[in-house]
Amino acid sequence: MPQLSVGDDAPSIVLPAVDGTDFDLSTFKGKRVILTFFRFDSCPFCNLRVHRLVKRWGEFPEDTVMVGIFDAKLSALKKRMKKHKVPFTLVADETYEHFLNNGVKKSFFRVMLAPLRAPLTFLETVVRGYIPLTLSIPKLSTLPVDILIDENGKIAEAHYCRDTVDHLPIERMVDFAKGN
Repeated sequence: MPQLSVGDDAPSIVLPAVDGTDFDLSTFKGKRVILTFFRFDSCPFCNLRVHRLVKRWGEFPEDTVMVGIFDAKLSALKKRMKKHKVPFTLVADETYEHFLNNGVKKSFFRVMLAPLRAPLTFLETVVRGYIPLTLSIPKLSTLPVDILIDENGKIAEAHYCRDTVDHLPIERMVDFAKGN
């Protein structure tokens, strides 16, 4: 499927959340939404990104809608994310359907560049203990995507990461959530 572009309608996504509810993106029309397609539940860079978002959560407006979609089994995602005490929604796409439908790309080469491009970030994943105990080769090559959806349900920005550490700056996400 093609990548999402500015002005496109937000995708239709209904997935199970770690809090036991079913997340339905369409119910958030009228609100700004920050949506990220992460890799797998034990991805070191994804866990670090979640950690950083949690750490800076106080900068976001109280009514911020943020959703992280993982290519993971719901039970594994619940177990892995429990330690983060995540204040936003995390969902599991156990079939990879929504990744495929929204143009999420795979590249072993670009995934391998991340530790070389950002060695301190890689070191931080190791220091924090974000070491995957299990790896799935097909999941290893997924590249994250950050999507900002406006109040009208339209894509305001779609950032298809060039590697596993190339996310939108958190400052950009905070500004978007504040209406800037």
